[in-house]
Amino acid sequence: MISILEKEITFRFLKARKKDGFLNVISIFSFIGISLGVAVLIIVMSVMNGFRTELINKIVGFNAHVSVKPYEKNIDIKKLNNPELITISKNLMFSNSGEAIILKNNSSKGIILRGYGNNDFYKLDMIKGSNFKGSKDRLLKNNISIGKELSFSLDLRIGDNITLMSPVGIETIVGNLPKQKTFTINSIFDSGLADFDNNIAFINIDILEEFFNFNKKDRYLEVYLKNPSNIEPQKSNIQKIFDEDYVYSWSDMNSSLFSALKVERNVMFIILSLIIIVAAFNIISGLTILVKNKTKDIAILKSIGVLNKSIIKIFFLIGFIIGTSATIFGIFLGVTFSFYIENFRQFLSNVFNISLFPEEIYFLSKMPSEINIKSIALISLSSIFITIIVSIFPAFKAAKLDPIKALKYE
Repeated sequence: MISILEKEITFRFLKARKKDGFLNVISIFSFIGISLGVAVLIIVMSVMNGFRTELINKIVGFNAHVSVKPYEKNIDIKKLNNPELITISKNLMFSNSGEAIILKNNSSKGIILRGYGNNDFYKLDMIKGSNFKGSKDRLLKNNISIGKELSFSLDLRIGDNITLMSPVGIETIVGNLPKQKTFTINSIFDSGLADFDNNIAFINIDILEEFFNFNKKDRYLEVYLKNPSNIEPQKSNIQKIFDEDYVYSWSDMNSSLFSALKVERNVMFIILSLIIIVAAFNIISGLTILVKNKTKDIAILKSIGVLNKSIIKIFFLIGFIIGTSATIFGIFLGVTFSFYIENFRQFLSNVFNISLFPEEIYFLSKMPSEINIKSIALISLSSIFITIIVSIFPAFKAAKLDPIKALKYE
């Protein structure tokens, strides 16, 4: 417990006096350093959390949450009626894919074709978006849906015809020739990821299987979950249902990317924490100088019976109050900046005429930010813990002061 006397002395020592000018400067810099360290950490963590969430949303919006591929036997259709699968899934659809080459005038380009049934195509989240142009419910015969980036690179529009060449050959009188088929563009999608938009197109699954000579038993099941973020336990449940098939999730397909993001986030946390540590060392300097300046006061307090543990509490509280108040101010600063970071980015871009966070590099039209309560709590606790640690040494040094020697030289 902290007594009233200890509180009074603590707040008296915290008050600045003219002769404590240099000490005042150190305290101010300690406060500013810790506040900025906490604020920068919150801002960086918020941006990285936001970037990860946006990336997940775009990847999840384009890919199946969980895919089930058969090894040898066909996927058992009866398992689609499994109560647990129905509970966790939003949509179930069969699909297939293959690689082909687009032939347009004098140019050619490799592309991945995905096949869906006409009744399944419009269920894709990406197709439901406002950026989708064209027919959402017509993936019949030789219709094809291409990405926005591909339409730009090959100067294609809805209604244009393109020729696709399959790696599968057909026998003719002059030998084996690659199979070719003409498709009509009936829609253009925008997934938000330029790489996907430039390299993937959708056609009817029956046409795809005929084009690549696939069998229907090669079709794989795409499972779209109600809660795709909590992927691992749901993937395990699906694996138990389809125990004879190969099951993988969007997380498995992009594991290296998200592992790199996680490592980068942890490294940034460690590096930026050094700002707080360096600022916290100013507290040691400030408290040490304060002990030196208050030698006479400490000696008088001891001479009137104030215990050493009370002296420790007083100087510990001074460091703790500076660190805690700086942390709280840093949280306020960081959270406020995180909320308006996109406005700040636009302001800097307009004032200095520079492109910050370009869309073609980061695949995002605006700087993302997601404030995570757990991250803020971790940063706050780390900052306060560092403050506690650095406040201990000067507090014990003050308690060890000999009052007789102190008063003798005063």
